[in-house]
Amino acid sequence: MAAESAQTLERGLRLLRLLADGKGGRTPTELSAELSLSRPVVYRLVTTLLSEGFVRRDAEGRVHLGFGVLVLAQAVQPLLRAAALPTLRRLAEDVGATAHLTVAEGDDGLAVAVVEPSWTNMHVAYREGSRHSLLRGAAGQAILALREGRDDYLVTEGQLQEGARGIAAPVTGVPWLEASVGVVTFGSLDESAGLRVVEAAAELAGALG
Repeated sequence: MAAESAQTLERGLRLLRLLADGKGGRTPTELSAELSLSRPVVYRLVTTLLSEGFVRRDAEGRVHLGFGVLVLAQAVQPLLRAAALPTLRRLAEDVGATAHLTVAEGDDGLAVAVVEPSWTNMHVAYREGSRHSLLRGAAGQAILALREGRDDYLVTEGQLQEGARGIAAPVTGVPWLEASVGVVTFGSLDESAGLRVVEAAAELAGALG
């Protein structure tokens, strides 16, 4: 029974990861094919996850992530912040700009961790909990790039705050996370800052992987 329960849990987690890939909902038949499971098994998994609110079905019968996962996501945010702070602190000190970790929440980006440099005369004040459209700012655009399979850094200027320049890179290789690492400053940012941001994103991905 223990082995059977573990297998069921593993299959349920695989199903949730599949639905979290940003490609939209699936029919049970599509889930069966993509997970290499029989349709009866998929139906049992979906029924259980529906009852717990972790998935939902639309009018066409397609299965999507449910709002129950938001409760888990909120619990994960403090863990993400703690994991990201050492990397962000090194990045902020190296570049001399405010460093941040931004995660996707639907069509918005949410800043879950922010570190300001200790040695600069002036830096951008960026509040943890700040939220903005993924379409605006380097952090959000880097997350959109992640969804397109890109891993290069993005540069923007004045999109979220007049005179502020931002560089961000997606956190790749962490299937359960849509996030970016970036810096923002009123000063200049060159290619070396972009490369350092990419290194920081990779470092954080390694810590979370």
